[in-house]
Amino acid sequence: MAKIIPFKAVRPTRDKVSLVAARSYQSYTKEQLEARLRDNPFSFLHIVNPGYKYDKEISGEARYNLVRNRYLEFIEDGIFVQDETPCYYVYKIVDRDKQVFNGIVAATSAEDYENDVIKKHEDTIEHREIIFKDYLKTVGFNAEPVLLTYPDNDVIADIISNAQTERAEFEFTTTYRDTHYLWKVDAPVLVEKIRKEFEQMKTVYIADGHHRSASSYLLYRDLKANNPEHTGNEHYNFFMSYLLPESDLKIHEFNRIIKDLNGLTKEEFLIHLDTLYRIENRGKIPYKPSKKHHFSMYLDGEFYSLYLRKTSYKITTSLDALDAQILYKTILQPILGIQDLRNDDRISYINGKKDIVNMKDSVDSGLFAVGFGMVPVNMDEMKQIADDGLKMPPKSTFIEPKLRSGVTIYEF
Repeated sequence: MAKIIPFKAVRPTRDKVSLVAARSYQSYTKEQLEARLRDNPFSFLHIVNPGYKYDKEISGEARYNLVRNRYLEFIEDGIFVQDETPCYYVYKIVDRDKQVFNGIVAATSAEDYENDVIKKHEDTIEHREIIFKDYLKTVGFNAEPVLLTYPDNDVIADIISNAQTERAEFEFTTTYRDTHYLWKVDAPVLVEKIRKEFEQMKTVYIADGHHRSASSYLLYRDLKANNPEHTGNEHYNFFMSYLLPESDLKIHEFNRIIKDLNGLTKEEFLIHLDTLYRIENRGKIPYKPSKKHHFSMYLDGEFYSLYLRKTSYKITTSLDALDAQILYKTILQPILGIQDLRNDDRISYINGKKDIVNMKDSVDSGLFAVGFGMVPVNMDEMKQIADDGLKMPPKSTFIEPKLRSGVTIYEF
C-alpha cells in the first residue's frame, strides 16, 4: 500500500512564481545561466547557484550552506510563503506541442522506496546519490519533485478535473512555451479520498528522478539511524513527488555516442558488428529505427541500420529484451570495451526528443567516433523490468514532463 500524503508546501507568491520557476541547473548553457542570474533577481537559480553573488565558484559544504542561506533570504523577503494546512496540489502542464499532463504533487514515503512499493527501473550513479544526499542534509528541502507514475484511476481523475473548474493558484508560461497550472486541494473529505485511493495501490513506479529518490532514501536512513526517538512521522521520512497517471506519461529514448572505436579501424569494427547484426548502409540520409531490436548507427559520415540476428543473442529476462541492454551486451561492452556504463567517460547520451541530426553533429564534430539510435522503451517494458527487480542501464529513458524547480518546496 502506497503512503502518499499531503504536505504544507513552501511556494512563491502568485505574482512572482513565473520569475522564480527554473529548469534544472544542469540544463542551462553557461550563457543562459549568466543571463538569468544577471537579469532576474527572483530566479530559483540564485538559490542553487549562490556563488554568483560573490562572483566565485563555490562547491561542497560551503556551497550547500550558502544555498540554505539564499533560501532563507527568499522566505525573509516574502518571495516564498508556506501553506497553513497540508494539501495535495493538482499540477497541470500543457507543453508547446499541446500535450497535457495532469497529476498531483504530494509527499511520498522513503520507507515505501525501501520496501519496493515505489519501484525502480533504472540504475543510478553511486557518487551522485551520496553528493545529493549530503546536499539535502544541509539545505533541508526538496525543490524539484520526483516523477512517479500510477495506474489510471477514475476517482483521482475526477478530483483533478473538478479542481480545475476553479481559478488556479498559479498559471504561468515559460520561455519554452510550456504552461503550468497549480490548484490546492485542502478540503478534508477530498484529502482523505486521495490518500485512500493511493493507499489501495500496491505499487507506484519511478518515471524520472531515480537519483533524487535514492538520495532522499539515503538521507532518511541516516537521519533515522541518528534519531533515538524516531517515530516514522518526521518530515525526513518523505520526499516530494509529482504523481502522474500512466496514460499521461511520455517516454523518449536516449541515443548513445562513443568517443572512439576502442583501437579498431572502421572496417574492423564493421566486421565485428557483422557477427551479431545484419548491416545496411543507408548513406548520408538520416535514419531512425522503427522497431525493437533494430538500431541506427552513424559512423564516418554515413548512417547504417543494424538488425539483430535473433539466433545470435539469447533473451531469458525482461532486461535481456531491452534495446539499451542489447546494445550494451552486443556492442558497447564486447567490441567497444565500455564495461561500466555508470562511470565510463567515453560514452555520452543525447535524448531522443532531439532530432537524430544532433547525434550526427556530435560525431561530425570529431569529439565522438560513432553514435547509436534506438526506439523508445514503452510503459509495459518499464514496469515489467521494475516488477522483476531488475535495473535498466543508465539513461535508458528520457521521460516527460520535465518539471520546474521552486514551484512547490517540501521542507524536512
